[in-house]
Amino acid sequence: MEFLKQLGIKEHSAGVSTGIEWINSKGDKISSFSPVDGKEIGTVATADKTSYETLISKAQEAYLVWRTWPAPKRGEIVRQVGDALRANKEALGKLVSYEMGKSLQEGYGEVQEMIDICDFAVGLSRQLYGLTMHSERPSHRMYEQWHPLGIVGIISAFNFPVAVWSWNSALAWVCGNVTIWKPSEKTPLCGIAVQNIVAEVFTKNNVPEGVNGLLQGGREVGEWLSNDTRIPLISATGSTRMGKALSAAVAARLGKSILELGGNNAIIISKDADLDMALIGSVFGAVGTAGQRCTTTRRLIIHENVYETFKAKLIKAYGQLRIGDPLDTHNHVGPLIDKDAVKMYQHSIEQCKQAGGSFIVEGGVLEGKGYESGCYVKPCIAEAKNEMAIVQHETFAPILYLMKYKTLDEAIALQNGVPQGLSSSIMTVNMREAELFLSHAGSDCGIANVNIGTSGAEIGGAFGGEKETGGGRESGSDAWKAYMRRQTNTINWSDKLPLAQGIVFDL
Repeated sequence: MEFLKQLGIKEHSAGVSTGIEWINSKGDKISSFSPVDGKEIGTVATADKTSYETLISKAQEAYLVWRTWPAPKRGEIVRQVGDALRANKEALGKLVSYEMGKSLQEGYGEVQEMIDICDFAVGLSRQLYGLTMHSERPSHRMYEQWHPLGIVGIISAFNFPVAVWSWNSALAWVCGNVTIWKPSEKTPLCGIAVQNIVAEVFTKNNVPEGVNGLLQGGREVGEWLSNDTRIPLISATGSTRMGKALSAAVAARLGKSILELGGNNAIIISKDADLDMALIGSVFGAVGTAGQRCTTTRRLIIHENVYETFKAKLIKAYGQLRIGDPLDTHNHVGPLIDKDAVKMYQHSIEQCKQAGGSFIVEGGVLEGKGYESGCYVKPCIAEAKNEMAIVQHETFAPILYLMKYKTLDEAIALQNGVPQGLSSSIMTVNMREAELFLSHAGSDCGIANVNIGTSGAEIGGAFGGEKETGGGRESGSDAWKAYMRRQTNTINWSDKLPLAQGIVFDL
């Protein structure tokens, strides 16, 4: 395929890079199979302890130099990375779609997110502001400033194989940090492609070798990063189970972590909703990326007065979904990432039925021409109760649960009544309902929307959630502060040494 050649993807690739040079490693090989057609795309060598130590050493050396570059100069490098991504948007978008399985439009959209965060970071490089404060002591000045942390470890998940890396790297770089990225072992070639794109920019600008490290591997490699005291910050995206283990390891060494974990997102459909608008938001939220987004809509909480009407609209819409090759732009839904994901999908359907759930749109695995990979499934809908164990659980697949409500307080309680707290939405034209939903008595999620769905966050706002979602924030707003350390400074420009709080200490 031409896009593989354009991105420098080979049949067999090294998996450890200092950002410019590739390091030989004796680690095991990872084979990347496309869920689109089941074919092997290529293999990647994983890190071993020797290559890992080499990469850490290079990152430490690079940091000592990179942190001295003025922030706007670092921003200029990130601007060029954004331009390189623009030039490779089509090829990289196709690779994301082919290796991960999301629709081609979503693949392009993911690369656009990378471009957007680079643009954001360029502006940020001139806005790393501190504060000035008045001292209680005469002839003293107080202020705050922010300094880089050092090495930032990035562990990303398969469902957004490149965008989440960029959220972290673009901000970390302009803040003066260096990064080491461990992509998902399910999408290793996306990591290779991004590394090739960035390496060209870095080489042209004489960026120190080690600013942008890449480390391929599985759980063991993630544990090396998590337990390494030389890495002050780990930003990790994945399951709640993974996040709990990682958080404990990083906290045990008093390191910092940014956690973006599971979601169990709901849309409340009010009796005052624009039902046509609600339908689009609900269906895209539920079936986009084949239900494999952390912001996927997994529950619809529908007012009893419009329940039957909206249910009928959903059934009709699901009947029009086209499932197939995600590189064909006529299709709405692509495959799940692999056959293990298919098994989890089937298990969740069975668990729902055993708990008393009733499917109004049946699921199932698709077979036959075009579905040879065995990873294509039918998006399905079940009427269920919020307290069911399977409804409380995040299944990374296109399974949507419906439930009724009478009062908005009841709906908000249902929305909040799960362990996760990432994204939420209400569909209503009633201003009072919207404002209540956004108030302290409303959604307990990190993201709360009105008249849009739960997925599709813009990079300008901080992204992240509460409860078992981990509490981390990435991307826009002031998320950059997580990649820096705060320092309070006091300068005495007098010829005396007065003490704070009026303390007198005479010699």
